[in-house]
Amino acid sequence: MEWMSLLGFGACVPDPSFRAGLPFPAFDINRDAIPPLLRRRTSQATQIAFSAATVACSQACRRPAALPSIFASVVGEIQTTDLLCIELAKPEGLISPSSFHNSVQNTASGYWSIAQQCIHPASALAAGCDTFAMALLEAWCQLACQGSELLLVCYDETWPEYLAPGRGEPAFASALVLAAGVVEDSLLHIGRPHRGCKSEGFQPVLASLAAKMPVLGAMPLLSLATTGGDGQNVPISPAASGWQVKVSTCV
Repeated sequence: MEWMSLLGFGACVPDPSFRAGLPFPAFDINRDAIPPLLRRRTSQATQIAFSAATVACSQACRRPAALPSIFASVVGEIQTTDLLCIELAKPEGLISPSSFHNSVQNTASGYWSIAQQCIHPASALAAGCDTFAMALLEAWCQLACQGSELLLVCYDETWPEYLAPGRGEPAFASALVLAAGVVEDSLLHIGRPHRGCKSEGFQPVLASLAAKMPVLGAMPLLSLATTGGDGQNVPISPAASGWQVKVSTCV
């Protein structure tokens, strides 16, 4: 497989000032994207993941129940996990079973499968500053081996400030509906993720933002999905690894 095709994308950014300055459309949390019975139990991480995924599926005109999914997050349910650790450090050491259930890396992907009544495979992964790049590589591998289409969601909620001062904000989620091969009228054709020259990396402004919140590594690709671009190598990781993809609007 030489190319995969971007059929639709969505982005969720709760911070209105940051959202207003983005070069691609982004939205606040859509609480209606989460069924009422799940809504009260979900974290900011799950809410932004659901919101972005719903927009991407709608733009691509695809049913969420029909798509395998990949959910990627650097720290997952970090707010819930932090609270659990605080409770465990107390003399009584009692924790909520519900909070423990909602602290795992695949919380968002599990709830998505339940809410959408999707029986297709769902993956959950984390890879530090390369999380978006590795999620896109995983998507490439699945599409190259199995064909068809899938949903990729990359997200992180705001981190507890004292755990990583100066990092872990703003909360951000992006979602891509991807198809194997070249699909007509797709937004972009995306080549296989590969390591490139670090000098072809992020622009300084984007690099400083992505250094604070690694899932913002999706921003250059989302920008090109909006403006278009042919034959460009686009960075997909803020890390020194230099992961990038070649993109084109016409193949």
